[in-house]
Amino acid sequence: MGARHSRHVFMPHMFVFPGGRVDDDDEDLALPGQLTSATTQALLRSVDARRARALGLTAIRETFEETGLAAGYRAASSLNEGTRLPVSWQGFAAAGFVPAIDALHYVARAITPPGNSRRFDARFFMIDARLLHGAVAGSGELESLDWFTLDAALKLPLGDITALVLEVLRHRLETGSSQGIDQRSERYRALFGSELIEHL
Repeated sequence: MGARHSRHVFMPHMFVFPGGRVDDDDEDLALPGQLTSATTQALLRSVDARRARALGLTAIRETFEETGLAAGYRAASSLNEGTRLPVSWQGFAAAGFVPAIDALHYVARAITPPGNSRRFDARFFMIDARLLHGAVAGSGELESLDWFTLDAALKLPLGDITALVLEVLRHRLETGSSQGIDQRSERYRALFGSELIEHL
């Protein structure tokens, strides 16, 4: 996670996950790999299959651009050979990886309520960190970029929806017996993979 720059009008200084808008190139990218059936089915509730794949690719591209971490598999040969890759994907390919789109797990979608002067419509994904390659080196868009445990992240300056998504993740990732799980935990677990609307 990293803090949004003070110059941002929307949520300045708040800690967020890397992310950004879908580019046309993300929809047209001819690289191997598909989303899992479960992730695709979750996304098909609001978009078509082409857009669903683009959302996953955007998550991987934006993470690479904003953190320097490539979520991918080692490529047998350079993807730039014989393939006309868009500029936005050339750095990722040059690092020697293909995007691990099949390893993305859909967490939730968050939409700010109608009527707000500034709104967002964001999907959240998670991936096994062992598939992330490189060193954390931000592009400057996010400040104080670093890894945080879930407990530490929940103590950072966060937007309400970011805190909610972190709670959903924490309860989803809890291990061990389900005995003793309270009603609140069950509600958080039930939110995993859902479409959340942030109420202010």
